[in-house]
Amino acid sequence: MLFGRGKNAKLTAEDPSVLGQPNARRTEPDKSGYGRAQRGPFDASEASTDTGYVDLGSILVRPTEGLQLRLELEEATQRVVAVTMDLSGSSLQLQAFAAPRSEGLWGEIRAQIAQSVASQGGTVEEAEGAFGTELLARLPVESSGERRTYRAARFMGVDGPRWFLRGVIGGPAAEDHGASAALEELFRNIVVDRGESPLPPRELLPLRIPAEAAQHEANGAPGAGPRAPEPPQRGPEITHRG
Repeated sequence: MLFGRGKNAKLTAEDPSVLGQPNARRTEPDKSGYGRAQRGPFDASEASTDTGYVDLGSILVRPTEGLQLRLELEEATQRVVAVTMDLSGSSLQLQAFAAPRSEGLWGEIRAQIAQSVASQGGTVEEAEGAFGTELLARLPVESSGERRTYRAARFMGVDGPRWFLRGVIGGPAAEDHGASAALEELFRNIVVDRGESPLPPRELLPLRIPAEAAQHEANGAPGAGPRAPEPPQRGPEITHRG
């Protein structure tokens, strides 16, 4: 697994521009519609994350061979605002948000994504996937030729206990469900740590650079271990082989 840092990510819930066994310690209504507590992604109260996870704050990732993790930074504040997982030529971008205890956000956010894509000259299709209703968006790409080209983005949304997790698959896996299986498995094994701090709905849950990666960056050397974004700028990376 490789770690890198990107910049200039300006992703919001409105703009289309990433395991232990569950244990029912928390009784919450299932807002997902497909049995999230049994099938993932999981809440921190439902999974054991003592070993085998990369702790990014509100999002915990179980690594797999060949995975590259990239943290996207907001340029103005240098705040980590998204996690991107690159695997086998495709990507899965993750953001987690605070949500009401009793209501889900995904239905409303889907409508906003569809409206945003349409305003850019793109198209959206709704379909049922492994995590309930999802969107396949085709966004226009600037081209010097006469023929307009499009890039696909597959939006998945999961309502959990007081949080909402959004995943965006890009690359070949956005349209090829066979190629997306590994990314779906990564998404399924994500653990969201909402924390206990009161936050307004849609507030981005805090992300952080892992302590080991931060230490290597401070030492000036890479080490081993664990609205749309502009092209990321690679930074110090950590490599994991298995």
